[in-house]
Amino acid sequence: MVTHVYKSQKILGILGLLVAIFVVTWIVEPKFVSAYNLQNIIRWTSLFGIISIGVAFVIITGGIDLSIGSLIGLVGCLLPMLLAAGYPPVIALLAVVVLSLAIGLMHGLLITRLGLQPFVVTLCGLLFYRGFARWLTHDQVQGFGSSYEGLRQLAIGKVSLGGGFALPIPFFLLVIAGVLAALFLNRTIWGRYLLALGRNETAARYSGIQIERMKVLAYVLCSGTAGLGGILFALDVNSVQPAAHGNFYELYAIAAAVLGGCSLRGGEGSILGVIIGAAVMRLLYNAINVSGIPTQLEFAIIGAVILAGVIADELIRRVASRRRTGRGD
Repeated sequence: MVTHVYKSQKILGILGLLVAIFVVTWIVEPKFVSAYNLQNIIRWTSLFGIISIGVAFVIITGGIDLSIGSLIGLVGCLLPMLLAAGYPPVIALLAVVVLSLAIGLMHGLLITRLGLQPFVVTLCGLLFYRGFARWLTHDQVQGFGSSYEGLRQLAIGKVSLGGGFALPIPFFLLVIAGVLAALFLNRTIWGRYLLALGRNETAARYSGIQIERMKVLAYVLCSGTAGLGGILFALDVNSVQPAAHGNFYELYAIAAAVLGGCSLRGGEGSILGVIIGAAVMRLLYNAINVSGIPTQLEFAIIGAVILAGVIADELIRRVASRRRTGRGD
């Protein structure tokens, strides 16, 4: 009960931050709430929300994945290359998804079977996948041209709600991914195993949980969502630069997960919180641009907000812990 209340407080806290940023930006720049701008925010929030959900599973186990951005870059390069080579869209999509899942499996096995640190494994992945993508494409821009406009609707399509406003298709993909992830984490035995593993790995092992399998599962889910994100990001921009596509996306995803309530110590996390965290990140980015703030300050402002959010979360956790101890819960 105490844990549930604490989780609710964290979600309300990040939601309050989201509303505050929205209102302040609206006051500073009324054009912020134009239909075009709001649709743009929702689309990019959805794309980053999908990859943030994946990294949340890894963080819940107490791990980390730094390779997400480079994997997005690799998938973004491979997809147009496969299509240009004459492969049917279904086969090309299936190939990059299977590759993403295989990479997650490899990460999990290196960490569990060889005992390597997640930081080292995924850092090497960050370097290798980016370098391989650049070598494979000879550093040339990859694109879909005008031949796959139907396929691109997965990322740029919209569902009209009337009044000149439409919801981007990625929003619905995010809702589906979020519901499935929340059900998995909160309503299945495997989700409870992941949370137990993150809270106390030794206790989880003595409880009979196959912690190696659960860690592998977390990394497979993370890379799988990164692969899905890689497809959508590539279809959205239409042209992929191997050296830059997906750069720093892993940091945005990790920051969204942490802002949304995932503890880097493991054992804590909320899918709804992660999605709200992703919305905060994109809202901040958009607010900086529409408010005329120098773009050079982008990372400084985002970093300061993340730090403030993490500090606030830690203070709330300590207060909740003292109250729980005082009541003898």
